[in-house]
Amino acid sequence: MTMITEFDTSLPSFRQVQNLIQQAVTIQIKLLTGDILTGRIIWQDSQCMCLMDTSSQQTTVWKHAIAYIQPQEY
Repeated sequence: MTMITEFDTSLPSFRQVQNLIQQAVTIQIKLLTGDILTGRIIWQDSQCMCLMDTSSQQTTVWKHAIAYIQPQEY
């Protein structure tokens, strides 16, 4: 039996990521491994988000692997 996790859209973290998607903000995602990914979040679900870099390459990132997300500094 597969268990589907529902979105809790009342959570501030969900709303923050949705705002980043809607505003097409370039962000940095630091992973627990220390790697840093840069791009725009184009979608999220309950377990993952997809980051698109400047060359339009999409990377699916598991949320449990993320240490933090912050806007890109120029």
